[in-house]
Amino acid sequence: MKKFLIISLVSTASFLLTACQDFLDKNPLDQLSNQTFWTTEKDADMAIAGVYSQLLGLTYDHHRMDWDALTDDFFLFGTYQRVDNIAKGIIEPTTGGLVSTAYLESYKGVTACNIFLANIDRVTMDEAKKNRYKGEVLYLRALFYFTLTEFYGGVPLYTKPITLAEAAVKQSPKATVIEQVLKDLDEAIALLPATLYTSHAVKGSAQALKAKVLLHNGKWQEAADAANLVIQSKVFKLATDYQTMFLTKGQTNNPEILFSARYLNPDRYSLESPDMKYGNAAAINGSQNFVDEFECTDGLPISQSPLYDKTAYKKNRDPRLDYTIRDIKEQLVSSTGVKFTNAAAGIYTSYLVRKYVDPENLPFSYSTRSDQDYILTRYAEVLLIYAEAKNEATGPDQSVYDAVNAVRARVKMPALPTGLTQATMRDRIRHERRVELGAEGYRYLDIKRWKIAEKVIPGIVDPGGVLRKFDPAKHYLFPFPQSEIDINKNLTQNPGY
Repeated sequence: MKKFLIISLVSTASFLLTACQDFLDKNPLDQLSNQTFWTTEKDADMAIAGVYSQLLGLTYDHHRMDWDALTDDFFLFGTYQRVDNIAKGIIEPTTGGLVSTAYLESYKGVTACNIFLANIDRVTMDEAKKNRYKGEVLYLRALFYFTLTEFYGGVPLYTKPITLAEAAVKQSPKATVIEQVLKDLDEAIALLPATLYTSHAVKGSAQALKAKVLLHNGKWQEAADAANLVIQSKVFKLATDYQTMFLTKGQTNNPEILFSARYLNPDRYSLESPDMKYGNAAAINGSQNFVDEFECTDGLPISQSPLYDKTAYKKNRDPRLDYTIRDIKEQLVSSTGVKFTNAAAGIYTSYLVRKYVDPENLPFSYSTRSDQDYILTRYAEVLLIYAEAKNEATGPDQSVYDAVNAVRARVKMPALPTGLTQATMRDRIRHERRVELGAEGYRYLDIKRWKIAEKVIPGIVDPGGVLRKFDPAKHYLFPFPQSEIDINKNLTQNPGY
C-alpha cells in the first residue's frame, strides 16, 4: 500500500497541477506544498478537474462494457483486463487485469478526493461554488469506495490524506465502508444543486447513487425511497431517442443522463476508443442466450410468440435488440458515406455491440479520437432500482408497474401483464434490467448481488467448448492484488485465496 500511495500521490500531483512545477514539496513526496497551490479559485477549478479525470481509466469508462463478458451476455475476444481468465474462474491475487486495476484506480480516485477535501477550505473563492465542489468530490469518493466494496467487500478506509506510516491498515468491514459511503452521499446531496446534469455531479447524481448503494446492500425500502426522490423531483426523464444517448451527438443536456465519465475533443478523448475496441476489433461478442432474452413486440418471449422468425431474428423484436446488437453482416455507414464491415475471422459469434459505436467516427483506427461520454447512471436505471427495491420491500404495487412500464413504453413495448406476484415481478424486473442495460457493464454485479452467479456462470460454454467456473466459496469477491498484500502486512486476504 505504501508503494501505491507514493505512486498515487505523485500521479495526483501531476494531473491536479500540470502547469505548476512546484506542486509537490519534493521532500517529502507524500505531502502537498503549502506554498504553491490551494490559493485561488483557478487552483480549485484545476484541482476538481483533476479529481474528475480519475474516471477516465479502465474502471469507470467504456471498458466497463467488458464486465458483461464475465456473464452469460457476452464473450470477450482477446485478453483485455484478463477478463478471459476471470470469466473462466481463473482468479488469483496475481491475476492482474481487472483484479488489480479496479483496486488501484479506485484508490487513486480516493486519494485525489481526500487531498481535495483536506485543502479546499484554504482557497479564497465564492463559498457557494466551494460548497458545490465539496459535494461533487464527496459524491466521487462515495462512487470509488462503493466500487471497491462491490469487488473486494471490506477495504482499507481512508478519509483524509495519510502519511506513509499511516498507510498500512487492516481493511474495515464492508458495513463500515458502506456507512461512510452513505454519509458522504448525504452530505453531497445537501450541497449539490437540484438541476440537470451537464458536466459536474448534481443532487440527482448523488441521490441515484445512494439508491443503488442501498439496493446492492439489501436496504429495500430505503433504496426505493432514495430512487423515488429522483423520480418525484421531475428534473430527469427518459430520453426520447434511446440509440443516440450513447453517441456524442445525443449526450449534450440529455435529460436521462445523471452522471458520466466525460470526454471532449480535441484534448480529452478516449485513448482506446469504443469505436476501435467494440466497432473495429469487436472485442466482445454477444451470446445466443443474451440475444434470445429480448421479447417479441407482442411482449412474449421468442419461445411463445407467433411473431418470432428465426430466419430474421431481429424482425418483430424488442427494438432494444437492434439498438444494442449489430449483426456482423451489418455495415457501419457514416453520414458522409464511409463504410465499414467487420471481418468474420477470429470473432466468436456474429453478434457485435452497437452501443457506443459511432459511425460518424469512421474510418476507425487506433488514432480515432472518440469522445462519447460513458454513462455511469441514467434515469432508466433509477426507475428499475425503484421497481426492484419497492417490489422486494412491499410487493408489486401500482408504482412498481408504472416504473417498469415507463421503461418499456419508451421503446414501444407493451405493458406488463397485471396480476404478477412478487416472484414473477422479480423475474420481470431482472429481465428488464438485462435488456435495458445490456452491454453497459451491469450484469456481472447484478448476478452476484442476486446470488445466482453460481447458477448462471457454470452454465456458460465458451467458444472452443470450455465450461466456465464459479466457486461461491470465494468468487463472490475478488482477491486483494498480491502486490498490496506484500506491501501492507495488516491487510488480510479475502477467503479462499
